[in-house]
Amino acid sequence: MKTFLDDNFLLQTKTAEKLYHDYAASMPIIDYHNHLPPADIANDRVFENISQAWLKGDHYKWRAMRANGINERYITGDATDEEKFLKWAETTTQTLRNPLFHWTHLELRRYFGINDILSKTTGKAIYDESSALLNTKENSVQQLLSKMKVEVVCTTDDPIDSLEHHKLHRDNNTGLKMLPTWRADKATAIDTPDYLAYINKLGEVSNVEIKNFNTLLEALQVRHDYFANMGCKLSDHGLDNFLADNCTPQEAESIFQKALSKSPVTPIEANKFKSGLLYVMALMDHSKGWVQQFHVGAIRNNNTRLLKQLGPDTGFDSIGDVSMAAPMSKFLDLLDSTNQLAKTILYNNNPKDNAVLATMIGNFQDGSTPGKMQFGSGWWFMDQKDGMENQINTLSNMGLLSRFVGMLTDSRSFLSFPRHEYFRRILCNLIGNDVENGELPNDMELLGKMVQDICYNNAKEYFDF
Repeated sequence: MKTFLDDNFLLQTKTAEKLYHDYAASMPIIDYHNHLPPADIANDRVFENISQAWLKGDHYKWRAMRANGINERYITGDATDEEKFLKWAETTTQTLRNPLFHWTHLELRRYFGINDILSKTTGKAIYDESSALLNTKENSVQQLLSKMKVEVVCTTDDPIDSLEHHKLHRDNNTGLKMLPTWRADKATAIDTPDYLAYINKLGEVSNVEIKNFNTLLEALQVRHDYFANMGCKLSDHGLDNFLADNCTPQEAESIFQKALSKSPVTPIEANKFKSGLLYVMALMDHSKGWVQQFHVGAIRNNNTRLLKQLGPDTGFDSIGDVSMAAPMSKFLDLLDSTNQLAKTILYNNNPKDNAVLATMIGNFQDGSTPGKMQFGSGWWFMDQKDGMENQINTLSNMGLLSRFVGMLTDSRSFLSFPRHEYFRRILCNLIGNDVENGELPNDMELLGKMVQDICYNNAKEYFDF
């Protein structure tokens, strides 16, 4: 019987152990997509306690706590940080076989050297010990990242964001790179109640009077250029499904004028407008050599009662069930038809779509860049052992695993970086099993290089970091 979380955790063969320990474990981390607060990095925040670093904004833990019957007061309410942590400790022992159980204990070990199982019994002692360690300059945000050998973090930023903290961090010239990512979902959300307020803010920060569709594009171009000057190399779009409705400039103008005049925009009109604007922004990305990312397939804010009470992104989203192949193909082909399809990463949230994405990227590989089109790592509800294995196996069967740009945290927590270790162990285990089954050659130089490329080298080259 193996010991829980021993040195060979998730590694089932000697070959897997060698691949992980000799090749994967020491590689630096490029975390090219996350939701970390830039201010905390720039100001090198020191957390007062582990709840601030671990529970705030973590809707994975929040969902588990609700499922365990924990009152909302101890999740997003006015309970103290310690009270919230103790309720999470009480919940942790109920997460057996959920990835949260692995992540929780990996993080306690890697950051704090705490090997105890978090539980109702151990919660107070672990809270005190971890909080005391966190509340020191030796465990500031930048030191936490350094411990995990993080070289690059790409945050997620709205076009209206000032990026002042990115500038501050760059001027401070630390070893860590923090770069912005263009996330313009709100600019396309013409069917939301606060759209006009957003457009007004966009006009202010771009110094463009937005009075029609052309000036909207002008304002977005100003901000796109600003992001590029601040080191941005990626865009990201969170979509229910791909948007590829035909939309002429005249139609976009007519729909935008309806919004400006506060007239209702129909769902058909909204999708047309979003499709047209998404296409134009994709052209902007291509012109700058950026990588565009598409996170597709979640169904969000399902619980309207708690959405009204708590707001979005609080743990009431789930896997969607859309048909995405046709609109995805149409959108990518429209860009490719004029040779203006940027490097692209596609992420899906439903395992039924794995093969769709893995084969779709092959339609638009053009020999210009190794792995130009990427099937992104297991995302959100597939960001766990089965999901990662399924994504890796599907990509292996239908594309080139060796060109994969690897893992990311997609997290709001500075304690989430052992997820890279989790991924690396899973990757090495799959390859090791193939070797021991005679399905791959026992060539450590060949396989070790592939592992290191997936863990780090491919991303560094792909994003030109």
